Amino acid sequence: MRTLDVIIVRIYLTEGEGQLNRIIDLLKEKEEVRGVTVFRGIAGFGPSGSFHTSSWSDLSLDLPLVLEMFDEPGKIQHVLKHLAEIIKPGHILTWPGQINIDGKN
Repeated sequence: MRTLDVIIVRIYLTEGEGQLNRIIDLLKEKEEVRGVTVFRGIAGFGPSGSFHTSSWSDLSLDLPLVLEMFDEPGKIQHVLKHLAEIIKPGHILTWPGQINIDGKN
């Protein structure tokens, strides 16, 4: 199996901040990263200590969001420079990974 080295990026957001669409547009249209997945959390808190949660009786529009993407290291380093202008410090995690580039489509 042949693999390709990549950098995986995870970004922590909150729905109420209204940044998601701007970030997705940047990643899709300008940066053209391989792909993006957004996960909507059911509960979470950050440095502010404010607890965001959902329940059956409370359909909150201020839940935690996790945006995840990966691409080749050079591309990700370029993308991170632009994201640093938009995302608060301490909300972006990165780590190395590998993807399978062989196989059936």
